[in-house]
Amino acid sequence: MLPFAQVMQKADTNKYYDEKLRQSQAALKRRSSSSSRGRRTLEKSKLFMRGMGLDLPFLLLVLVLVIIGLIMMFSASYPIAYYSSKTENDSYFYLKRQLIFAVCGVAAMLGISFFNYNKLHKLAPIFLGVSYLALLLVLIIPSEGVKRWFEIGPFSFQASELTKFAIILFFAHWGSIYYDKMQYAKYSVLPGVVIFGSTAVLLILEPHYSGIVIIGLLTILMLYLSGMRLFYLAVGGVVLGFAVIVAWATGLLTYAMTRMDGWGQALEYTTPEMWQTTWQTRNSLYAIGSGGLFGLGLGQSRQKYLYLPEPQNDFIFAIVCEELGLIGAIIILLIFALLVWRGITLSLRAKDRFGKLLGIGLSSQIGIQVILNILVITDWLPNTGISLPFFSYGGSSLVMLLAQMGLVLSISRTANIEKQ
Repeated sequence: MLPFAQVMQKADTNKYYDEKLRQSQAALKRRSSSSSRGRRTLEKSKLFMRGMGLDLPFLLLVLVLVIIGLIMMFSASYPIAYYSSKTENDSYFYLKRQLIFAVCGVAAMLGISFFNYNKLHKLAPIFLGVSYLALLLVLIIPSEGVKRWFEIGPFSFQASELTKFAIILFFAHWGSIYYDKMQYAKYSVLPGVVIFGSTAVLLILEPHYSGIVIIGLLTILMLYLSGMRLFYLAVGGVVLGFAVIVAWATGLLTYAMTRMDGWGQALEYTTPEMWQTTWQTRNSLYAIGSGGLFGLGLGQSRQKYLYLPEPQNDFIFAIVCEELGLIGAIIILLIFALLVWRGITLSLRAKDRFGKLLGIGLSSQIGIQVILNILVITDWLPNTGISLPFFSYGGSSLVMLLAQMGLVLSISRTANIEKQ
């Protein structure tokens, strides 16, 4: 046995080394914490994010919808393209143009997926200003007399597509800054009324009432997600209803009321005028009913042969139901639902509130448009011209939607979720 003095000396030596070890571990922890903060700061300062995996399920869902959409758009469009002098009797006219838009859109989506979405935080007011400018441009220099598009070379751009994105982006920016103050009207009701009201006025002048509906729903959604009180939303609904009544009484909604004619009566027409008014919706219902459970088969639609006007646009899902049947339609709707669910799930796992709000807003826009489109083609809503995402013909819509999905993929790169 060691003498007592030697035991104490050894104990002091062990205590000395233990203290040195604790000091070393503390220093290492401080350096690690500093390095971690530095990496986070660097990530936010980077314009592009490399080495961070995007969410493969979300990407695959988007690509599946784009491919199915192209197939169905071609199937719905080739008869009208063949018989139309506007397309020089080219059956592939719409397919070729939409394919160009799809390739550009997918390229933009993949490129934007590497973009640091935090860079858009301070640019949100600028995007909102650009959207106002675009809405003014279509009033000043409309495309072929239609005050919804303006020409960019050989192509046309629909201003409201940019507006939808700008509204989501701005309120994600605003809500992330004033999240703790959104229960006060000054920070929630006031900006909501000013921005939606000014945008709605410009859309009324086009007129573009379906755009007003979508932007109104997006505004409500973003304000609610940002922490706005339900009481304010209820009061806003009452005020909006009163404003609609006043606009109707003063004749400001004359164009909108003409779109209401025949609503819910597509199969109950009683006059020759009603026959013409409900022609598109009635043939949409014929197409849906003809499909049955399993459909007539891909390419076998009858209503697309000049019965259903513009079948490649807002009423394309009626052709989907006719050719693929109830089963095929449900499968496509399930893919849409999975896309929205995955996008919201990814966004909820974002590391910052701006990413959460932005991703949920962009994902929800898809769901909102799908629901509204289905309600229109089944005569549950008036025929107001709401396109089906990734399916309806239109370059500005497809490219903007794919670019927005690129932002969701960008958010997924930093989300706390297992990538597959």
